[in-house]
This record gives sequence, structure tokens and C-alpha cells, in this order.
Amino acid sequence: MSTAIEHAANEDATAGKLPPLVDAFGRRHTSLRISVTDRCNIRCFYCMPAEGVVFRPRAELLTFEEIERFVRSLVPLGLDKLRLTGGEPLLRADLPELVRMLAAIPGIRDLALTTNGMLLDQQAAALQSAGLRRINISLDTLSEATFERITRRQGLDRVLAGIAAAQEAGFDEIRLNAIAIRDLTESEIVPLVEFARERQLELRFIEFMPLDAEHHWSSDQLLTGAEIRRIVEERCGPLQVAPRDNASQPAVDFCFADGGKIGFINPVSEPFCGDCNRLRLTAEGQVRNCLFSTVEWDARRVLRNGGSDDDLRTLVRESVAAKAAAHGVGRSDFHQPERAMYQIGG
Repeated sequence: MSTAIEHAANEDATAGKLPPLVDAFGRRHTSLRISVTDRCNIRCFYCMPAEGVVFRPRAELLTFEEIERFVRSLVPLGLDKLRLTGGEPLLRADLPELVRMLAAIPGIRDLALTTNGMLLDQQAAALQSAGLRRINISLDTLSEATFERITRRQGLDRVLAGIAAAQEAGFDEIRLNAIAIRDLTESEIVPLVEFARERQLELRFIEFMPLDAEHHWSSDQLLTGAEIRRIVEERCGPLQVAPRDNASQPAVDFCFADGGKIGFINPVSEPFCGDCNRLRLTAEGQVRNCLFSTVEWDARRVLRNGGSDDDLRTLVRESVAAKAAAHGVGRSDFHQPERAMYQIGG
């Protein structure tokens, strides 16, 4: 364990907390992504199969009370940042109630959500009122034809309405997430940048990762963050590196000289595993220490079979201890996880 981590652990012990979640490489884990459902109302090819999707029965999904208990058990270990994901999380009934429950947990300082935005115009105000402060909205294109090609559904107008509703609701931070795919989204880059800048929204481009359900991902489809940045600078002006608020954040952010911020998340071409502080909880209660992990730890079993909070903490510590140094994408021995993004949680 590094000197810095030892010092942090000593401070926690002095404050009455438990030793933090530190893996074999000295990475301290403070962030949890919670999938609340594997269901979705679109079928993006980089996430889900087009047809024949079998979703988890409702009884297999963690209840709000189970999610709250799991989070509360980890706060003494330093967990303080949560993000709700799916599937499409807004399909989970009464989601604002879960937001309210999680926002009330002492020690949680950041609560965010990632959504495709198609139901957001109906729920934005309730989510903000319940305590949600940050929201990421997927927007890969401003073209209806390209939207349908990616999502295999119609509905770009609903996403745009959701973005407008989020702005009206007054969230502290609204980000737009755009998946970058070679030979498909190059023409979308500049319109998305202009759209975000006109509305004073932060835009992040995300490299296409091998997490599609049909396992059709190919490195030939990789449109790197560096390539996108060159296009942006050629068409929209020079970019300056923005101060890094958190070493563990996945994005490298830049600012335009005349204002506005843009970010690049480059997990394939420029992996950021060395600073990773994230864990994942799937909708049916499996703990994952990496998006690309092939192993899971069953928290639902502990929750539903009389396990204690210490049992939950032990299980999570085992998961953290088993975390690899990096995700391995691009290595000859890399194997894509059997579970696709919608089953893991974005």
C-alpha cells in the first residue's frame, strides 16, 4: 500500500471510519455506478441486440431498499459518489424516490444519472426536486436518419425535448455524451459541438468500446479522441487543456478560447485505468470491479440471505482486491465480456 493511501487509511481510522477500498495497485475506490434496470426503449447497436432481448424478471432486480442498504454499507469505506444507469434508468418506476433515498445518505456528496433522454421531459423536474444534481444525456447525432440507424428506433425529437426539460429544471450540471464511430459519426462532430456551445452545455465524445451485445465490434470502427479533437480544432477553433478537477475522471477536458468546454473519453486509444476509482452494481445485484470484468460478486445473495453489512463490505473488498491493472482492450489475450453494456450498466 502506498504512503498516501496508508495516510488516508489512518485518517479514516481516526475519524471512526473503516479502511478504504484500495486495490493491489493503490487505487482507492470511491465511486459506484448503479444500474437500476436492464430494460431500454431503444436498441443502440453498440449496446443491445436488435431483436430477441430477454430482460431480467422484476423479482431479480434489487429493490430500492436493497440498493440503499448496499450504498450505506459502503459509505464508511469512503464511497461518496453515485451514478444511476441502465439500460434506461428512467424506465424504472418511481425513480425519483430512489434518488431521494440515496441523496439522504450522510456521506454521499455526488449523485448523478445517465439517460438516453427520451423520457426526461416527463421526469426532469421530479428528479431534480428529489436531489439529483448532475445528469448525462446520450446524444450521438442531430440527424434523425443517423439516430434511427444507431438506435433502430425513432425519437430524436424526444431526446431534444428531454435536454430542454433538463435545462429548465435547473440541474447543476448537464453533459451530452456522444459515442464516436468511424464511417458513421464523423459528420456529426461539428453540429454536436455547435449545438452544445449554443446551449452552454458540456459535450463529451466517447470512443466506441467492445461491449456490443452482438460482438460485432472491430478496431476498424474506432474513431479516436485525438482524431475528433483535430476535426474540432480545424472547424471550431483551438482548444486549451482545462484544469483537471479529479484525477480519476475518465475525460480529458478542453476549453475553447471564447468559452465552453468539451471532453474526450478515450478508453481504447488512451486507457485511464491507472486512475480508476469506480465499481459497478448491476441491476440484479452483481458487483463488478471493471466494465470489462469477466467475474462478478453476488451482493444480492448477501442481501437476501441474512447477510450483514460487514458481509457486504467483505464481498466488495474481495472484488476490489481482484481488480486487474487494466482492462486489456487491444491485447492479444483480451476477451470481450459475454454481458453487453445494457446488462452491465453504462
